[in-house]
Amino acid sequence: QVQLVESGGGLVQAGGSLRLSCAASGRSFSSYAMGWFRQAPGKEREFVAAIGWSDSTIYNAESMKVRFTISRDIAKNTVYLQMNMLTPEDTGVYYCAASPAMGRASWTYDYWGQGTQVTVSS
Repeated sequence: QVQLVESGGGLVQAGGSLRLSCAASGRSFSSYAMGWFRQAPGKEREFVAAIGWSDSTIYNAESMKVRFTISRDIAKNTVYLQMNMLTPEDTGVYYCAASPAMGRASWTYDYWGQGTQVTVSS
């Protein structure tokens, strides 16, 4: 059974940093892309970043690419999202997802984690 388990969310002050982790299990993701999405209250789910599991190709959302960095550790089957200079507008639930194709559209992602809450206070 495929599982994506996010961790690392929490409450942080504006200007602070968090590193989210996504532990993947249940199948080989060598041909997959791993992505991060977020959803703020009352808003649609939004693409944050994606990385190719094998070739480490990276896609970033333009508005976040300076502050957010995606990476992966193949040996640990884990994908990370380093978030710096956080603002209250970054508040939301952050989801890890896996797709057989590299992309920014959520509908291309087959597997999803349960999400981890990030709250940034002003």
